[in-house]
Amino acid sequence: MSPRSASVNEELRRRSRERLLQAAVELVDERGFEATTLGDIADRAGSARGLVSYYFPGKRRLVQSAVHRLMHRTLEEALEREPRTEDGRERLARAIDAILGLAREHPVLMRQHMAGLLHEEGFVQCPEQQRLSELLGDTIARSGAEDVTAGYPMLRALLMGAVYAALVPGVPMPIPVLRAELFERYGLDGELGRPPGGEPCRGDLSRFFATEKQPDDRDA
Repeated sequence: MSPRSASVNEELRRRSRERLLQAAVELVDERGFEATTLGDIADRAGSARGLVSYYFPGKRRLVQSAVHRLMHRTLEEALEREPRTEDGRERLARAIDAILGLAREHPVLMRQHMAGLLHEEGFVQCPEQQRLSELLGDTIARSGAEDVTAGYPMLRALLMGAVYAALVPGVPMPIPVLRAELFERYGLDGELGRPPGGEPCRGDLSRFFATEKQPDDRDA
């Protein structure tokens, strides 16, 4: 068997990281953070335990990156769904509904994410978080904000606050109430976006993680 090319090795590493991100999201969503070990994540991903440490310095950092991936892909999907639109107000409404929808459909995962941000390591930038920032920044810019530099962190803070309020154990605020408050804050009509309704639908998250086999797999 001929040695793998550099491009094949890079593709294998990329898909290994993707599998770890997907496994982290799935397991924490199912079991919670404390009940999920790095070994569990490696087993679900079909990876060696040592490979987790190669990509991520610890479980908290891995889970934070995995949730940021889920958030930015969910947001991207909402912004680009049919009928596609360039209307800034509709896109902002879709963004708000997408993030609130995550709190509703994945409460265990999102509660852990919020708790993790308050941990001593705090908010850690990573490629997944940077992509989320780009999407939210573009959304607030298209909405007509006069000062995008100030508008983006305010939107981020309001969304984080709404998610937190929706997930506080014992005293959660109803998501429709939080949605209405955010829509009023940005002057959005209630019929914009996609209001949450019915039973939560967790769905298959695999579409957010690029782990599909590639043509170069034959050389692996």
